[in-house]
Amino acid sequence: MVKHGILTFSSLPSMYSTGVTAGPLEKKKSVFAEQFDKVYEDERCDLATNEDGHKQLMYDAVQIALSKTKKTVDKIDFFLTGDLVNQMTPSNFTALQLGIPYVGIFSACATSVSSMITAALLVDANQARWLVAGSSSQHNAIERQFRYPLEYGSQKGAASQWTVTAAGAVLLGQHMPEHPSICCATIGKVVDMGMTDPLNMGAAMAPAAMATLSSHLTGHNKTINDYDTIITGDLGSSGFTIFKALANENGLAHTKNFRDAGEEFYGNDPSFHAGASGSGCSAAVFFSDVYEKLRKKEYRRVLLIATGALLSPLTYQQGDSIPCIAHAIEIAVDEVMVN
Repeated sequence: MVKHGILTFSSLPSMYSTGVTAGPLEKKKSVFAEQFDKVYEDERCDLATNEDGHKQLMYDAVQIALSKTKKTVDKIDFFLTGDLVNQMTPSNFTALQLGIPYVGIFSACATSVSSMITAALLVDANQARWLVAGSSSQHNAIERQFRYPLEYGSQKGAASQWTVTAAGAVLLGQHMPEHPSICCATIGKVVDMGMTDPLNMGAAMAPAAMATLSSHLTGHNKTINDYDTIITGDLGSSGFTIFKALANENGLAHTKNFRDAGEEFYGNDPSFHAGASGSGCSAAVFFSDVYEKLRKKEYRRVLLIATGALLSPLTYQQGDSIPCIAHAIEIAVDEVMVN
């Protein structure tokens, strides 16, 4: 019986390798910096514009992921990625440079997971052997588009988050027992609680994360105790607090296995207010820290729930509320895999 939004992957697509890149501030301030594959000394990667630097972040992340398995771009069937810039131009130019058949995906900061879900569907349908999925963000390019020009030096409230300069890519393919594999997923529904403040997106996204978590647990007959971690991104400290309160209200008493990429990214440094955001934030954490824990079998089953605020500069300026989305994907090592 088909259930709305509930997906099971009978072929168990595997995650073969990852690549993570990040900017100079992330090198200095992120608690995950030592796990990133490449960090840059310049925000623009020594290129002419922020958008050029944004493109380079993703391009290098892809090449790093491929190099770890000695794959070349001509062996990759599809490239699936997205970002937050209008028309996803950094991703588009990355695809041009790579020369891989390209599917651009926009789920805002949930793109890291929606790209993986789409890739897993292609593998499961036997339409692809090798795919690269991921997402990226660049602080200067995103902040000036969605909030205020950086030159204003405008003050932000305690609930605001800092858009990270980072990119994450994962090489996906057919099942191999030695690699972490994708069991199932849940595609979320758009949730809009009427919030209009783009500087408090964690609170706007938390209900979407809760809705998707509930759908995933019910749809796949799981409990929160089935996972070594349930990690959201990027709610930040304020949104994560709301998410945990909602979980309690829904009879899902949260435990220490709850994490949030946005809250953790800068180590709760108050300089970053509620923490990190951006479609590169969850990708960087998922494809470094979480992936390595799966690979080393410190984690045996995880649930990634990426969240996105589906606003645009135009809708914000017109006073519209912020619709939000959350997608979930479940990854496990072979010893605990349940088809």
